[in-house]
Amino acid sequence: MAGIYIHIPFCKQACHYCDFHFSTSLKYKEEMLESIHKEIKLQKPYLENHKIETIYFGGGTPSLLSADEISNLVESIQSNYEVVANPEITLEANPDDLGVEKLKDVRNTAVNRLSIGVQSFFDEDLRWMNRAHVAKEAESAIKRAQDFGLENITIDLIYGYPLLTDEKWKTNIQNAINFGIPHISSYSMTVEPKTALASFINKGKQKAMDDAQSAHQFQYLMDELTTNGFEHYEISNFAKPEQYSKHNTNYWRGVHYLGIGPSAHSFNGKSRQWNVANNSKYLGALEKNEIPFEVETLTLENRYNEYLMTSLRTQWGVDLAKIENDYGSEQMSSLLALAEEYLDKNWLNSVENKLVLTREGKLYADLIASELFITEHEFQK
Repeated sequence: MAGIYIHIPFCKQACHYCDFHFSTSLKYKEEMLESIHKEIKLQKPYLENHKIETIYFGGGTPSLLSADEISNLVESIQSNYEVVANPEITLEANPDDLGVEKLKDVRNTAVNRLSIGVQSFFDEDLRWMNRAHVAKEAESAIKRAQDFGLENITIDLIYGYPLLTDEKWKTNIQNAINFGIPHISSYSMTVEPKTALASFINKGKQKAMDDAQSAHQFQYLMDELTTNGFEHYEISNFAKPEQYSKHNTNYWRGVHYLGIGPSAHSFNGKSRQWNVANNSKYLGALEKNEIPFEVETLTLENRYNEYLMTSLRTQWGVDLAKIENDYGSEQMSSLLALAEEYLDKNWLNSVENKLVLTREGKLYADLIASELFITEHEFQK
């Protein structure tokens, strides 16, 4: 099985914290869609012999597409790839795009999952982020989607920024729970270079993020959602039983995927490649039937470290049997020796021959993964 990600590189306006590739001008939208259709065809050999079980429209803001544009892209994939019956098809959407007519149209496409970028239910926080919607639009969008039968919904929430008091964070989480949605993705506010937020902080116009606040609000998030029946199946993702995002779960489990569109990434188990993050260069290359990408061949070390990093973030953990099978028994023993410190600290548990982060360990996931990484000369196999 495999997945296809389609990057739609357009937004109404730039959120202050966002470093994804997009343009706020829709001038070349038609040409971009033509190029994406062309790339879908040209990339067909990449996932040869793999059935497609997930399609994900991300961005950018793919909810800026019309229903016909969405359907045409799905049909293009179906005509060029072998797609399973009833694939998971996710559309990322901003609340202000999900009016009555838009939801009617989306309901008539093959989209069966919505990812709604709520971020906060407080207007002052949304203004601080420079989001295009207001809190009431977020609430209305969720209710309308459910009324139209689009119940497979995930929403995004952000924590760990100066305006977010603990009381406001509790309200955000409780609102999400009250809507009865099956999936919540939640991220700590990070300050990426070259974003407006980074510039504001560097100039002293905004406070820096507080790691202690972020950790505290993350702990509250874990406790509150798991108490209310959500499984914490990945560091930033919570779902009701069996309501995981198939597309993103496949990323973390090393399933192959193809990225279409400017800046989109692809992975086939042996290499990783990424398209140019420039709309003009992307359009120019596709006009010549060329795909503008760079590629990195993954060494044994790369594959080992990536498996550790991604699997450790999930509730399924690092499978020691897989480590032994793919990298050798000596490497498995070396990993266990490195992990002993974190087992003793109760940051890791050994469960059914797997290494799994504890609640406290989830606060240090990146640190633990980096300490378990190996360099090429250290490889035992």
